[in-house]
Amino acid sequence: MTYQETLDYLYHRLPMFSRIGSAAYKKDLFNTLDLCASVGNPERKFKTIHVAGTNGKGSVSHMLAAIFQKAGYKTGLYTSPHLKDFRERIKINGQMVTEDFVIGFTKEIDPMITKLSPSFFEITVAMAFQYFAENKVDIAVIETGLGGRLDSTNVITPELSVITNIGLDHMNLLGDTLEAIASEKAGIIKKNVPVVIGETKPETKNIFIAKAKLENAPISFADQLRYTANWAYEHHQLKVDILENSSQEQFHYQLDLPGYYQTKNLVTVLESIHQLQKMGWDLTLTAIHEGLANTKILTGLHGRWETIHLHPGVILDVAHNEAGMQQVISQLELTRYKHLHIILGMVKDKEIEKVLTLMPQTAKYYFTQASIPRAMPADVLAEKAKSLGLTGKIFEDVQMALEDALLHAHKDDLILVCGSVFLVGEVDVARLKKN
Repeated sequence: MTYQETLDYLYHRLPMFSRIGSAAYKKDLFNTLDLCASVGNPERKFKTIHVAGTNGKGSVSHMLAAIFQKAGYKTGLYTSPHLKDFRERIKINGQMVTEDFVIGFTKEIDPMITKLSPSFFEITVAMAFQYFAENKVDIAVIETGLGGRLDSTNVITPELSVITNIGLDHMNLLGDTLEAIASEKAGIIKKNVPVVIGETKPETKNIFIAKAKLENAPISFADQLRYTANWAYEHHQLKVDILENSSQEQFHYQLDLPGYYQTKNLVTVLESIHQLQKMGWDLTLTAIHEGLANTKILTGLHGRWETIHLHPGVILDVAHNEAGMQQVISQLELTRYKHLHIILGMVKDKEIEKVLTLMPQTAKYYFTQASIPRAMPADVLAEKAKSLGLTGKIFEDVQMALEDALLHAHKDDLILVCGSVFLVGEVDVARLKKN
């Protein structure tokens, strides 16, 4: 098979969560364990960092990978979903997995696909582990798909576990309370393996403490140890002063991920690095600063308050749940513009009404949908929005919506594309830059 034929096979032969939702979610680790065993248990052949959380886990994973790269380590990175290219999910030192490896692994694992009928995610996890093992990475940062306890990535025993935060998302699978969701994500806490919790919440703190105690895992809460003393947004860079509670020392960092919400992720990353340094990982101040200042360049991260056009400004953000959208709305309040245009598309299994309730009434809306079965039809989304006082036009796809917004926007206006990772992934950035 060619590379494209291989992708078509993977997309259509295997149940894929991003396309069909909960029907693709396997509530156990048996398939992943069997798949890994069939190729020699590659997950045991390299060191890992495991990252879970409702929001921020992608940014934290990429920042950690960037720091390890600048420190001279051969660094694997597994994330999901992808925006443009399937190979974005599996990278070593910022370079995507080769097409030949994807073809070869799929051919090798095909008998197991027939035997187990695994999900798309289970296959990609095994593929990533095999790629990292064959290429002898020093360490790999592994982002969970959703949840933690039953997530396919949870077959590793990492150097460090990281849980960024807990919010209400995927409630049909993980539970409808913060406590229930925290219990699922706490499933990545392993025996004698340190765990960093990014954000402390009264509803979830004791759940993490109890699980860590049960596993004899040292636990630290990042936001109790450091906090943002000051920040500024200059020239598409976020400049942040972090104060350490123990010493009262202040440290300055510069991030190429500009959203204000990255200050929370930065605190999580810094505590994670501190724990890894204690284990003997050689992560110097220079590596930390250079990694944080060049995360996008080093790892290829996109879609986090990402400016892709000026005059008018066009910003992409993959926020897609209530907590994520709250952060975007806070960012909007810190942003200067004349008029606000919001291109919005969501998937059916999100808390859509809760998200819409947060959206600014004064914005001009462009309702659309991604090209996946899970997408909520634009006309249905528009109707729900209308009932909450949000009005706008309906478009067949995100590119048509963006072209219309650009046509009607003043040079000092702001156009925000958000609501779904898949919607953001369908924006033709190259085409926009040509115009």
